[in-house]
Amino acid sequence: MADRRALLIPGRGYDTRYPLFVYTGEALRRSGFALHALTWQVPERFGSGRDEPAAALGWVAQQVAPALAEPADLLVGKSLGTLAAPLAADRGLPAVWLTPLLHRPEVADALRRATAPYLLVGGTADPSWDGALARRLTPHVLEIGEADHALMVPGPLARSAEALGRVCTAVEEFVRAS
Repeated sequence: MADRRALLIPGRGYDTRYPLFVYTGEALRRSGFALHALTWQVPERFGSGRDEPAAALGWVAQQVAPALAEPADLLVGKSLGTLAAPLAADRGLPAVWLTPLLHRPEVADALRRATAPYLLVGGTADPSWDGALARRLTPHVLEIGEADHALMVPGPLARSAEALGRVCTAVEEFVRAS
């Protein structure tokens, strides 16, 4: 029986049924976590460049906060879901942030004030990723060369599957150490 609870927070177009969440979820289950996966219908204006940062931030908080009525031991968010970083910082929750929106000040600021450990995972071909900033924020960083915002890499698909395996290993090591 799981003794810890992980909350999975999707991205704009990447829900919790996609590979990063499926495999990360399995890594967490094997590490003793029960999973609670959020689903949402993201307003069209978010992620289109027309959204106001405060509106997207508030919307994500409204989606995630009710799920935190039950205690959570870990947050796992992807892309738009990383706008939940202020909630994690406010509540002292450890987190795994997949392709975090490090270019958004509200995410970087929340990560700076976080007191619980967190893992940042991103790819060098993702415009939202800033590897130098990630390494300044936390010692727990997995950077995948040439990976895009979905953590897919060019070339044979096996390279992307290998990157997915590296994400799983990083998550396993992170939760074991936390």
